[in-house]
Amino acid sequence: MNVQISVTGERTATEAESLADWLRGEPGLTGVTLTGAAPARGELGSVLDLVTVAVGAGGAVSVLAASLRTWFAQPKRSDIRLKVRRPDGETVELDAKRVRGKDLKELEAVLRQVLDRDEAGQE
Repeated sequence: MNVQISVTGERTATEAESLADWLRGEPGLTGVTLTGAAPARGELGSVLDLVTVAVGAGGAVSVLAASLRTWFAQPKRSDIRLKVRRPDGETVELDAKRVRGKDLKELEAVLRQVLDRDEAGQE
């Protein structure tokens, strides 16, 4: 399963690149790519703001959820939003302003609930 994570905020491209680099450093994750949407009419290029992660069985979803939680906890992430989308189109939006302290465990639980559906065989 490929999970797409779009990044928004003041420094979208920089933060998307940071997230992709962070996820590439996770031994339990493979297939991390950084892409962007097609340029709009009149634009010369696209902004690289979409991180795609291949996750499969064997705990990769748990690794992704824990890694996103830790990445959000890093300093200077207060103005970032992530939209995590499963292949079936279901999404969950995460706002770094709301991810602090004990909320980090809650974030991980929400991500696991959305991302674990394929591993549990649910549709």
